[in-house]
Formats: sequence, C-alpha cells, structure tokens
Amino acid sequence: MGCQIRFLGLCLWIYLASLSFVGCCVYGSAVDKGNVLVHGKTFIGRIDDDFVCATLDWWPPQKCDYGKCSWGHASLLNLDLNNKVLLNAVKAFSPLKIRLGGTLQDKVIYGTEDNRKPCTPFVWNANEMFGFTQGCLPMYRWDELNSFFQKTGAKVIFGLNALAGKSIKSGFAVGPWDYTNAESLIRYTVRKKYTIHGWELGNELCGNGIGASVSAGQYASDVAALRNIVQNAYSGIEPKPLVIAPGGFFDAGWFKEFISKSGKSVDVVTHHIYNLGPGVDDHLTDKILDPSYLNEVSNTFSSLKRILQSSATNIKAWIGEAGGAYNSGHHLVSNAFVYSFWYLDQLGMSAVYDTRTYCRQSLIGGNYGLLNTSTFMPNPDYYSALLWHRLMGGRVLSTTFFGTKKIRTYAHCAKESKGVTILLLNFDNSTTVEANVVLKFNKLPHRGVDEPARREYHLTAPDRNLHSQIMLLNGKILSVNSAGEIPPLNPIYVDSTKPIIVGPLSIVFAHIPNVLLSACS
Repeated sequence: MGCQIRFLGLCLWIYLASLSFVGCCVYGSAVDKGNVLVHGKTFIGRIDDDFVCATLDWWPPQKCDYGKCSWGHASLLNLDLNNKVLLNAVKAFSPLKIRLGGTLQDKVIYGTEDNRKPCTPFVWNANEMFGFTQGCLPMYRWDELNSFFQKTGAKVIFGLNALAGKSIKSGFAVGPWDYTNAESLIRYTVRKKYTIHGWELGNELCGNGIGASVSAGQYASDVAALRNIVQNAYSGIEPKPLVIAPGGFFDAGWFKEFISKSGKSVDVVTHHIYNLGPGVDDHLTDKILDPSYLNEVSNTFSSLKRILQSSATNIKAWIGEAGGAYNSGHHLVSNAFVYSFWYLDQLGMSAVYDTRTYCRQSLIGGNYGLLNTSTFMPNPDYYSALLWHRLMGGRVLSTTFFGTKKIRTYAHCAKESKGVTILLLNFDNSTTVEANVVLKFNKLPHRGVDEPARREYHLTAPDRNLHSQIMLLNGKILSVNSAGEIPPLNPIYVDSTKPIIVGPLSIVFAHIPNVLLSACS
C-alpha cells in the first residue's frame, strides 16, 4: 500500500508540474510541455514476438464498393507471387504472420483429389450471398502460395470454410460442419510438409453474423471437430498448428458461451475491428484524429480480456482482421499517412489489453493495404508496422502522459535489445510537444562512454499533408529502390537528458537503451 501511495504521489506531482508547463503555452505559443511516465516495476500485458500480422483475401477484381473497384489482382487466387517488392516486403519482418481469409472464405472449396465438384473461380452474382458464387482453391495454387510463404519466412494462418454442410434458414446456419473437404486440404498440406501456424474456422459467423450466423454451442462443436482433425493429421508432428476461431465481431454473450463450451478445443479466439465505420464516410479523418473517439473501442478489448481471465482456459486473444473502415477503406485516407495514427494507436491499445497478435486488413488489396494494390509499393502504414515490429518488445508497460490530451503514448520493453521503447502520437495540427521521460523503477545501470543515449524515429508527411502516400522518416523520404529492396529504417541519436520533441501531426518511436526497468529484466 505504501508503494502505491508513493506512486500516486509521484503521479500527482508530475501532473501538477505538467499543468504549469501547459499553462505557460496556452496563449499564442506553439509549444507544450509534458511528461511521459513509464511505470517499470511489472509489465501489464504480453504480445507475441510476431505480433504484427497482415491478411490476404479472396476478393476477385469484380469486388466493388460505392461504385469503385479497388482490389485488382490482389486475391489469393491471382496475386503475383513473384513480385520482388512483395517478396522483400514480407521478408523484412522475419517473420510476418499472414492470415488467409475474409468474407468469401466460407464459400471456398478446395480442389483436392477427393473433391467431386468442379474447381472453378468466383463469379459475380448479385443474387448470391456476398455477391459471388462459390469459388475453388486449386491445389497447384496452394502449392504456389506455400512456395511463396517458404521463400519469405511467413507464418501462415488459413481460414477454413465453416459453412460447408450447413443449411441457411432466415440468416441462421444450422447443422454440423461438414469437414470432409477441409480435412482433405489439411491432410494434403501435411503430406506436402507445408508449415501452417494455425487453422482458423469461419469468418464473421459469430453473434449476429455477416450473411449468416452460427450459434455459440454449434460453433464450439465444430471447433472440437477441427481439433480432432488437427490432432490426427499431425500425429507425431510437433509443434501442431494452433486451432483458431471464430474470426468475427465481438459479442460478449456469444463469446462467453463459446469460450465456456469450447474447453481445450481452441487455442486462440479472434475478433475483427472496423471501428471507424464505412469507407464511404467523409469524416474518417476527423474520427482518426479524435482521441476520445479512438478510446471507444477499448471497451471491446477490456470485455474480452475479462471473459478470458474468468475462464478456466489458456486461450489467447488475437485481432484476426482489422481494416478500420469497412468495405475496402477509403482512398487517400486508409492508404495514406493519416491512417498510421489509427493503426499505431490500435496496436498500442490492443497490446495493453493482452492481445497477442494483430492482423491488419490487408497486406495488399482494397484501399487499406500495407502495399499499393497496383504497384506493390509500401504505403505509409507498412513502415509504421515494420518499425513497431522491430522496436516494440513482448512486455507491455503501464504508461501515462501528463499534459495535452492530444498526445497518446505507449511503451514496451525494447525488442531484442536493452531498455525501453516509447511510442508517441501527436494528434495536434499546430502544437509541438516537448515530452520529458520519467522512468519509475529504473535500475539505472552504468552508461558506457560510446553508447548512444536515445534512438529516435520521427514519422511525418510531406508538408504535413495527412493524405500523402509518402512517409518521411527523420525528414527523409522512405522509398523502395530499383531492385525492389525495402529501405533501411535508421534512427537519429539524441541526448537522453533532453525531452523528446514531437512535432504537430507526427509520430515518434523513441528507443532508450541505457535503462534497466524491473519489468524488463
């Protein structure tokens, strides 16, 4: 109790000090001062080392939203897997988790030897659920995809068709899952010695469902069947792939029942996030730059965390798909610099609530791809994701900013190095913030003479143009060279006794190597 009182006293002192700093800058000044308190006694959450994940989808070129067709040849069935930029973009993560799935996955059949149906592609049909007929994954394409995954070192999560064998009545999918075709694909995959990190069952069929819904009890039964298939198909093989479900929007009652009835059948529960609303919304940028609006989704993260904590299982939570704005996003918003404020805030917030993996919709395709659908060149969020992946370690630290409400901060133990990494996002369009770092429970090791004090990575857009598809790192344009190679992400070095300068509408990663927090040791 004494420690808690002292900690609260420190917080109050910092808060009062920060008010005096801010007060001097209200009238006519473009600079605010504040304090970043990182409480390093214990960590408050964990993330996977390969926390950053991206998706590949099934949508054909005919997929259109609001009269615009933004998917091109980004489908699992037609993506150019030999593109050098694509190869290097995935390799740069070493490894990148890739989730294969999306809306049409529950209409996919697999062209295995025992499949009796013709292996034909999706065809647009307005009368069909989701606007397309059933489509098929030929085994030669599955071979090509796995060759790509092996070359790039990707860790693959495959979303299986959970509607197989079910009949749909008034929006409800009833009856047991017919796993015959799925088991055939899994056994083919094992015979070919392809490595799959996880098999996920279904897409957006939980709760109210999208297109159709499956009851929590039936879903639990279907997942138990998948667990048995995985156990048998991978007999004698370790580690076995994860069993993952349900890949849909969070519904507290449905998830609680599903988790209770699943027992040990499921390793990971996945849910989807599209908290910005439809891609056609002209106010997306306003929502992204409003911290109070971004806060609203925290209720979803905290509710799921409570459900998992109260269950007698070791199930982990992932974000299985998150594109922010649904229906393919919005050109020059979800593929532009401004989206990194939403994206990095999502990564930071979800990690605080013990989300272990976060899959971005999409790696390529639509208007929210990390890569440009036509040129394959990285969009700004690609570089944001790569910096997070390289700098933010597995232990999440309690972090508070005392000062303007336009600053968001997150901190983790540094990844594969000593110290701590702090992420700061400045949502203000006219004010620079000088952020002093206060480290609670820092063991203060001796600092070597030649050791760099602090490594900073400042992300900005040219001329503060939020809708630019160019990202600057420390003032320099990030671009792929003629060989298709991803540029180096080099820091600047700053004296750690000085505050972190966070410019208007900018993002800063600050790695402080010369500290040793109790939570990180």
